[in-house]
Amino acid sequence: MLTLRAAFVLGLCTALACSIPDDDAGSGPPAGDGDGDGDHIDAGHTGDGDGDGDGDGDGDGDGDGDGDGDDAGVPPPPFIPPGIESVRAPAYPLIASDPYFSVWSFSDQLCGSWPAHWTGRIHGMASMVRVDGTSYRLMAPDPASVPCAPQTSVHVTPTRTIYTFTFQGVELRLSFFSPALAGDLDVMARPVAYLTWEARSSDGQTHDVSVYFDNSGELVVNDVVQQISWSDELTGDQLLVQRMGSVEQPILAKKGDDLRIDWGYLYQAVPRSESVKQVVAGHLTARNAFASNGTLPGADTRKPRAVNDDWPVMATTLSLGSPSGDWSGKTLLLAYDDEYSIEHMGTRLRPYWRRNGADAQALIAQSFAEYPALLQRAEAFDAELVADLTASGGADFMRLAVLSYRQALAAHKLVAAPDGTPLFFSKENFSNGCIATVDVTYPSAPLFLLLNPALVKGMVTPIADYAASDRWHFDFAPHDLGTYPIANGQVYGGGENSEANQMPVEESANMILLFAALARAEGNIDYASRYWSLLGKWATYLEGQGFDPASQLSTDDFAGHLAHNVNLSAKAIVALGAYAQLVEQHGPAEEAARLRGVAQTFADNWVTMAEDGDHTRLAFDKPGTWSQKYNLVWDVILGLDLFPESTRTRELDYLRAHQMHDFGLPLDNRETYTKLDWTVWTATLSRDPDDFSALMAPLVHFLNETPTRVPLTDWYSTTDGAKTGFQARSVVGGVYLPLLYDEAIWQKWTTRAQ
Repeated sequence: MLTLRAAFVLGLCTALACSIPDDDAGSGPPAGDGDGDGDHIDAGHTGDGDGDGDGDGDGDGDGDGDGDGDDAGVPPPPFIPPGIESVRAPAYPLIASDPYFSVWSFSDQLCGSWPAHWTGRIHGMASMVRVDGTSYRLMAPDPASVPCAPQTSVHVTPTRTIYTFTFQGVELRLSFFSPALAGDLDVMARPVAYLTWEARSSDGQTHDVSVYFDNSGELVVNDVVQQISWSDELTGDQLLVQRMGSVEQPILAKKGDDLRIDWGYLYQAVPRSESVKQVVAGHLTARNAFASNGTLPGADTRKPRAVNDDWPVMATTLSLGSPSGDWSGKTLLLAYDDEYSIEHMGTRLRPYWRRNGADAQALIAQSFAEYPALLQRAEAFDAELVADLTASGGADFMRLAVLSYRQALAAHKLVAAPDGTPLFFSKENFSNGCIATVDVTYPSAPLFLLLNPALVKGMVTPIADYAASDRWHFDFAPHDLGTYPIANGQVYGGGENSEANQMPVEESANMILLFAALARAEGNIDYASRYWSLLGKWATYLEGQGFDPASQLSTDDFAGHLAHNVNLSAKAIVALGAYAQLVEQHGPAEEAARLRGVAQTFADNWVTMAEDGDHTRLAFDKPGTWSQKYNLVWDVILGLDLFPESTRTRELDYLRAHQMHDFGLPLDNRETYTKLDWTVWTATLSRDPDDFSALMAPLVHFLNETPTRVPLTDWYSTTDGAKTGFQARSVVGGVYLPLLYDEAIWQKWTTRAQ
């Protein structure tokens, strides 16, 4: 019997004319699935398509994908990692590529609501299955006359969302896989999503199974009144490919927050075979044809037309044959080619995957050819990351971090600078739509510091270059580079023109801490040395203005201006100490010693001035107040030791005893709302597992019970779990900070990055 990956490769390579491995040598001819195309897929996990039988795709026979031959005989990774249970999430990631190619299910039952963009606007995708002539819905509420297949579980891993259905003697899985391998930029940058349907008999009988999928034009426009067109793409005999896009193609013509892409093209691709059919037709015509008799209607030629004019859909049917006890499956690929992704300082930048001249056809062909190996790499990645998360913080923490993973990546776009350098631009989703915001990069950074410091450099470099240019006239760091996807200069507060409503201490300290963390991750100051004069300017600003900040905004700007902010002061002090640490490596030594002395004096004075009995204050001049002091985490992670351990432990003792609510720890005494990322950072301050678990438990309660069904919000009420604001933001990458305390885990992941 052929295993899952080798069987997939057999079916694909029959079309692509590539070599076909036999990873089950001596077992006889490949088993067919009944449709004549040789693509039977079963539940094995060892075939990879490289001819060595190891399952990793690198040809060395070791099974690990790194080419060194050191892991011969290692068993394949589990399909679902140990510890990952079927859970309720506020929303479930289906496609998670970038701020535009981002589709979620906002309900627990996949058939219970329309998939939607992270903004909440419907991005119509529908799927059905026919078992022995009876149709069921898998995804979407249409056609309403077709019953939902009973969904028995949904599992979310870092890279996959897997739905399981059991009905009519069949067990069926529908998996959504994004190749979100942050350690490999070439793979992570691909704007693709794999949808795989697998079925097997659950009653010992054979069953005839076929599946249907469609997507509407909502995925290619900002508004459904926009006109679209479509075509079949010429790909030879290998693949069936459909393309859809707006007629206008207004490349990078819009900027804003509540916005969807309306340029570029969406592709739907499957390996060509007699059992696969594709067509573009009106939504009801296509879906009713499959629901009634398992077929597709004739092609709809009424184009171009508006998306909401009979809702044209790209529809595909796939036969899974007659599965018995083994899994039989088919995979469909969705890809989005935006051609140009970001405008940076007046220059349009290509997506990173296009930097060497690749086009959509090359992307699709490569993504299909490498799918078996990528899936196994993803399964291994999922299992290892889940194990590290569980060991670091327990099952509750692991669950939160897993749900955060794809969201954090998909709130960015990876592009190539004109010289090919990777640049990683964030979008402030549902806060103000800014691009490359420094105080969004700062909280999101732990995930990327852990898995690939090149991504942190990709966020920091555009800001540092801007701050070093003639356009930025201030002694403090900028806030942002514009409004997504246009990065032509700061728009927040006073912009380039005044100091009004800036975040001078906040952003200067954030930038220094990011440079220091990168030096820690890479073991050198090479990157910091490129911007040495800039770092010195910001450190000088913090030395003069950071200890007792004047009335100004901080990253928690929704709370308004605050003078004498104790937590902001802590950030400035730690950043000054971090800069002293950099100077120790760069020189001169006497300046490093002087700066270290200044930072230590500030820290000692902070402890005295911030004290309010059994805790520290919100502001130096406000007795009877309190706040989370999440900025102190870098004092420990960077090994600065400016603040006494007793300050951190006493703070956790107070917060646990007096300030906890049902859904978490409020940000400070002014309101009952909290920030998800900062709570995780605060939970690590004492390094006591009991403290950490006590602060994690209400966060999982929030995941289970929040009435707001959207991609993770990081700003919500601790009294009822409802969203206060924000959703789908990158800052949830900050929940990975606990892993940075473990030097071995941090270095293990960092050294693997490509």
